[in-house]
Amino acid sequence: MPEVTSPYTPGTPCWVDLMVPDQQAALDFYRDLFGWQGEVGPPETGGYAVCTLRGKAVAGIMKAMSPDGGPTPPTAWTTYLATADVDASQEKITRAGGKVMMPATDVMTLGRMCVAAGPTGAVFGLWQARDFGGAQVVNEPGSVIWSELNTSDTGAAAKFAKAVLGLEAAPMEGAEGYFSLSAGGRVVGGMQGLDQLPPGTASHWLTYFSVDDTDSVVDALIRAGGNVLKPPFDMMAGRMAVVTDPQGGAFAVINATAPAPY
Repeated sequence: MPEVTSPYTPGTPCWVDLMVPDQQAALDFYRDLFGWQGEVGPPETGGYAVCTLRGKAVAGIMKAMSPDGGPTPPTAWTTYLATADVDASQEKITRAGGKVMMPATDVMTLGRMCVAAGPTGAVFGLWQARDFGGAQVVNEPGSVIWSELNTSDTGAAAKFAKAVLGLEAAPMEGAEGYFSLSAGGRVVGGMQGLDQLPPGTASHWLTYFSVDDTDSVVDALIRAGGNVLKPPFDMMAGRMAVVTDPQGGAFAVINATAPAPY
């Protein structure tokens, strides 16, 4: 369903945003790479930019700022999972061994959010929708098609996901060591251990963006100053690559041949 017209089921990845030192440079880069339209927002939203594809909200980009004079957060994409009650979910995070990094707060009338880390350190957000439900287009070129938790302990991560949001983890058929994550009986993401990744990789959520041609998109990314972490390769769901934008934000691109998850 490329256009999202109904509320996201709790536990479903519903939004992604990028925190980056040079917001305008990031807006220009993703405009050229994915065709997004977006501009620096008003002061009352901290300049937050909502990027659109075909006029529909697809992702956010914001300037990284030092909290209370501390170090500037690293450039990173954050995955937000839908919840019906962010305050209740926040309490479950602490009880289940996670850590709340940004306590629940209202975002004007749009919704209520918090940012946290799971027991293995993977950072994610929670979004309780009000006026804004989340991404309005998914599963088509230039939009999010998959969200993946890469974790140092799949057992602990699965237990945490179930306790906080009711996500169910199960081995994925035909993909050894890979797990599906389901919300409300529907697969909405994946999970794997860090053994398939370079040594020293920290636990993290990885956003996959759909593209028509993985190789040509990677070529364009390189010309624009991005870097390739894993060159294009064929796998069971399509042809994919893992890359970073010029400021270091990591993400994956995939020309998917398997059915879209949601």
